[in-house]
Amino acid sequence: MKEAMFYEKRKNGKVKCRLCPQLCLIEPGDTGYCFIRKNIDGALYAIEYGRVSSSYLDPIEKKPLYHFHPGSTIFSIGGLGCNLRCPWCQNWNIAQPRDSFPGIDIEDVTRQFTGRMMPNKVVDLAKKYIPNRCIGVAYTYNEPFTWYEYVKEIAVLIKEAGMYNVMVTNGYVMEEPLREILPLIDAMNIDIKGFRESFYHELGGHLRPAVKAAELSKEYCHIEITNLVIPGLNDSEEDLEKLVDWVAKALGKDTPVHFTRYFPSYRMATEPTPLETLRLAERIAKEKLDFVYLGNV
Repeated sequence: MKEAMFYEKRKNGKVKCRLCPQLCLIEPGDTGYCFIRKNIDGALYAIEYGRVSSSYLDPIEKKPLYHFHPGSTIFSIGGLGCNLRCPWCQNWNIAQPRDSFPGIDIEDVTRQFTGRMMPNKVVDLAKKYIPNRCIGVAYTYNEPFTWYEYVKEIAVLIKEAGMYNVMVTNGYVMEEPLREILPLIDAMNIDIKGFRESFYHELGGHLRPAVKAAELSKEYCHIEITNLVIPGLNDSEEDLEKLVDWVAKALGKDTPVHFTRYFPSYRMATEPTPLETLRLAERIAKEKLDFVYLGNV
């Protein structure tokens, strides 16, 4: 573990986390909303620092990033935890460890279900895969901003090695930590869940921070937007038009957008997204955007 960045000590041993917009006020011995940042004796610790749940050499297109070094691969790593609660999450077994490992303390979870991989080791593996067209490291699978200290240390080393850093994220992060890490990041795929505040409330969050993060990131690095289209939740013409209008005006019509098909997972058993709904999204987007893609079809 490692002492966390971006927090304040409060009275009675409490700490206020300022990494993401959840702004958790954490009692001694408790963890925050993400489950992997813990108050230990009045200080906040990143419990899963240096611990990896998943690692693969992926095609860059899998992130999905279609306009960032297409045809290359990237060494992809993930940890545990997330700062939203999407009931359709495909990677819920690592993103929601409270449900995967009920009643087990997070420190025990990290010891039993993750492997140690310190920053130098991550960089060495990325370099090892250069003959396989590897261009760097992607922080993905769960929410990488909950892994902030670890990601930042790796990102510094990857930059020094002349390779690229990629984040696949929900963009739910405060402005100060985002600005600090952005100079190290070369590309992002940002998952904008929908374009209604009420929809984000159902996930335990707010729309504006994710939108603001995308707009700020566009100033620093290559970004692509993903929107998982879910029947009955965010698939109306109005929802799709609002998302497309925002991308066109705030990010630019040359920003690639990926509309992906939902399949039942975790707590949702709704039938998969009809293909005609994805085609509707594609038609709406192509009226204002240059690059529109459909995924999981």
